[in-house]
Amino acid sequence: MSAPNASQRKACWDARDELWKCLDVNKDLNSACEKHQREFEANCPAQWVKYFSKRRDFLKYKEKIEKEGYEPTEGASKL
Repeated sequence: MSAPNASQRKACWDARDELWKCLDVNKDLNSACEKHQREFEANCPAQWVKYFSKRRDFLKYKEKIEKEGYEPTEGASKL
């Protein structure tokens, strides 16, 4: 598989941005953003879809930790 060219990358990133915007507006309700999810998957290589999905999860987790702070679960080891 060859690497996506500039216009293919832009189409992928635009589809990703639209999906993420939809998820933000709909409080991560996937059913409300199915159309955007299909466009995202159609415009991006499968590896990119997997990467961007994990990236969004990480960014949401990071935002939550920065906002609410971190509290280890009970029984977690303290290093």
